[in-house]
Amino acid sequence: MAALYEGYTLCGLVPDQNLSSSGIQGIEEERDGDHVVVTDSARSVTLYKVSDQKLLGSWTVKQGQTLTCSAVFNSQTKEYMAVSDNKVIRIWKEEDIQLDKAFKATVSSDIWMVHCVHGGEPVVLFKRGAVRLLDSLLAAPQQPIEEVLNQEENIRWSTTIVAETQQFVIFTTEQKGDHFLHLQRLNPNTLQRYRLEREEPGVSPLSFSASYRDKHIHLLYLYPNGHVYQSVVSVQLLVVEEGAQALPLPRSLLLGLPVGNGLLEAASAMVLDEAHVAVVGVPHPSAGAGKDFLCIWNTNFQTLQAGKEMAGKIYGQLWSFSNKLFIPHGKILSIIPFECPKSSLASALGKLRQAKTEECKAPASVPSWNNILHGEKAQPSRTVETRKTRTTRKTQSTPSLTIDQVLDLIKMAPVEEVQKEVEGFLSRADLQDLQPSVGQLASTLVSRSLNDPAFYSPSTLAQLVHTQCLCHSVCPDLVLLALEKKDYFLCQLCLQFFPDIPEAVTCACLKAFISVPDVDAEKARLEPDSISFMETLISRECGQVDLQNGFSPTSCEEDCSEDVRGHQTRTEAKKKTSAPPEQICPVGLHKAVLLNEILQTAHSDSFLLPHLKDLSSQHVVLFLQYLQFLYLKYSQDDSLQMHGCRSPSLAQVMDWVCLLLDAHFTVLVMTPEAKGLLLNLHSFVRSQVRLVSELGKIEFSLQELKKMKVKKDVGQYSIEVIELF
Repeated sequence: MAALYEGYTLCGLVPDQNLSSSGIQGIEEERDGDHVVVTDSARSVTLYKVSDQKLLGSWTVKQGQTLTCSAVFNSQTKEYMAVSDNKVIRIWKEEDIQLDKAFKATVSSDIWMVHCVHGGEPVVLFKRGAVRLLDSLLAAPQQPIEEVLNQEENIRWSTTIVAETQQFVIFTTEQKGDHFLHLQRLNPNTLQRYRLEREEPGVSPLSFSASYRDKHIHLLYLYPNGHVYQSVVSVQLLVVEEGAQALPLPRSLLLGLPVGNGLLEAASAMVLDEAHVAVVGVPHPSAGAGKDFLCIWNTNFQTLQAGKEMAGKIYGQLWSFSNKLFIPHGKILSIIPFECPKSSLASALGKLRQAKTEECKAPASVPSWNNILHGEKAQPSRTVETRKTRTTRKTQSTPSLTIDQVLDLIKMAPVEEVQKEVEGFLSRADLQDLQPSVGQLASTLVSRSLNDPAFYSPSTLAQLVHTQCLCHSVCPDLVLLALEKKDYFLCQLCLQFFPDIPEAVTCACLKAFISVPDVDAEKARLEPDSISFMETLISRECGQVDLQNGFSPTSCEEDCSEDVRGHQTRTEAKKKTSAPPEQICPVGLHKAVLLNEILQTAHSDSFLLPHLKDLSSQHVVLFLQYLQFLYLKYSQDDSLQMHGCRSPSLAQVMDWVCLLLDAHFTVLVMTPEAKGLLLNLHSFVRSQVRLVSELGKIEFSLQELKKMKVKKDVGQYSIEVIELF
């Protein structure tokens, strides 16, 4: 089992007066595991020898200057690097006494962090997301630096990892409550952006930690509600497209930590190895409230294996070097040695016999009960599975099949046997090996289904898509096969989980969905949540017709009378348009659910437009009528766009209206039955323009309110005079 040993103090701290910060900006490993460089939040960089708790050197910038990122050590050149005042890079050696006399260079943009790891080159990460190798940057310090991040998007955490022969800069950003993972590959210089799944509203990750193993980057992040998630990104299957949208990043829940009565405020989680996570600032499950602990959890068995109470305030900071944890707490920086031996079920239960040293080095495995009870010949051991992959295990009377055996079986076995073996393989497979295996399974199943019309296993294909380890580029014929078999449920799953569906395939799905008769669509089995949303939308009565989201039937009448029929009086226009647009769904329930999936599929307008022109005018009019129906419903009740419910947004509805009009405007103008529809759509766009215009008028007032300092402790009731001008 994991163990925490007796700790010792490396140095004292000078925390902020309000104790919101420890006063330490960062800790980096120096020449070896027994030397670290500590950077405080003000002006000093200090070198320590850990085993002796001895100060070996200290460097300070001038009064009025500030170190804005932690110092790092370049083991190749034996130099230290730091940044002061956001733009000044300083480089010095251990024998240098004064930083002002050492080398320094001023760059053209603010720097977020300088990273340097053993085996990698020093890299500079700028606050706007650009990355430069230090040597190339110093060759031309005033070179222009591009802005990679969107406006209002800011970096929250970063690190660098050397994976075999590749070096990666990894950083997370936040923009309006959304969090993104950026994976910057060096040589060749490519960037991939992922969107993290949202947690509860208003809840953001407290800490991040990244590790590399088995050709995958593992990102660990802790939320204030105690949830520790892991996301896995393959460095081999990295697909980069210029200007591509952020890909959704699947996650799995590793731990649900106890948080007591409220949310965590200052806590951190860090990966120690493939089975252990260190957590600081989280209550001990068996201790009273108000006490903060350093704990080591085993993620395979969901067990707490070691814990140590930390006196004083916890600042939510944690570093790990050479089996030592560095933790600022109270007014000291403590070092806690730890050990994480390989895990097995017996050790987790405290029943592991003492093993020889050479046996301890072998990977932990789960023994076969047949070997224990009957003395059968030992079979190759299988690594310990996590709780998540250990699903509905059935007693196995036959040996487990390998991936190659399952692939051979798919090529000739009947559907029932294929379903059974694939399900068994998925329940046994490790998460780290699942992604390539799922791609092979899906490709083989699709290939046989295309060559053998009598063979088709929809449940197996749906199960593979549900693993979220598939994408269109891995199995490009899957969606087309589902359309050919009229398997609309599988089509729906692919549209939901595949982030890279080409626009041509999206349009093919649209044609199939819009063409299917409502009677046939109602027979399809679709996702219950999406059906429930449409049932709520259709059954919702038409409520008050006041202006909402910039539109009301009254404004529609006024727009039509003012802009399109200006030769008529407003009274005459109202007589002709006295009734509001129809709010009856023009398509059936299940067809509407399928069309909603099309609306939410990621696309590029320029690539989608040519394919939309292949739609018939009849289908275009029907689709526009459905979009009009959605717009009217959303305009009257914005609560229909429920949080956590998969449904198209108002912006997506308007985007598709514009796309269809751009692709078919000439045809629609010449189509008599589309005249009234075009008038209504014209009023929709005008109402949105009016709404934006009205919001623009109060923008200055809102900015002034934001700048004003809100008084604290005003009591339960207060009357104040606010002067805006």
